[in-house]
Amino acid sequence: MLKNVFTNLTATYTQNNRLIQQLWSEIEIAYSHPKRHYHTLSHLEHLVAELSIVKEQLQDWSTVLFSVFYHDIVYNPLRRDNEERSAAIAENRLFTIDVPTTIIESCKTQIMATKAHEHSDDGDVNLFTDADLSILGQNEDTYKEYTLGIRKEYALYPDMIYKPGRKSVVQHFLQMDRIYKTESFFLKYEKQARQNLQRELEEINI
Repeated sequence: MLKNVFTNLTATYTQNNRLIQQLWSEIEIAYSHPKRHYHTLSHLEHLVAELSIVKEQLQDWSTVLFSVFYHDIVYNPLRRDNEERSAAIAENRLFTIDVPTTIIESCKTQIMATKAHEHSDDGDVNLFTDADLSILGQNEDTYKEYTLGIRKEYALYPDMIYKPGRKSVVQHFLQMDRIYKTESFFLKYEKQARQNLQRELEEINI
């Protein structure tokens, strides 16, 4: 499904099927890396599904889709510039298929917004970052799988290092006035997300 979405998206800008396949292969390889346990192709599928529900609220569906595919193309737990590097790759790849500069810049903005997930004056940015955080508001079992996946991605860190870092992340979200910036995601996931995060925080403190 993802490959078809990407192919149809990029075919709007180029008829070079070989190039489209090369771009898709790069994405598929990156998100299928054996050390990835949450930031995988399944994560992208989840984002496409969540955003499809609010598609009518988006100003530019194509830009948001490009952001989905490229926002985590670089993911290295040892680095703090994954968003910057992902945005740079997106810029380069979209340039090769003649995507307009305005779309490229919007895509980069959306990718960079996943670094802090703060409120934006741009509605599409808010919907995109809310979708990126929608995992927090899933049922308890799904949330548990998510936390286990994140822990595996940070497996190189012992608990004495990982737990304080994870605790900081969880507290960051709990201290937000609203985790979800848009009404659609707020009404759907805010309550459950706070319950999940609070439960995880209590488990970390044990």
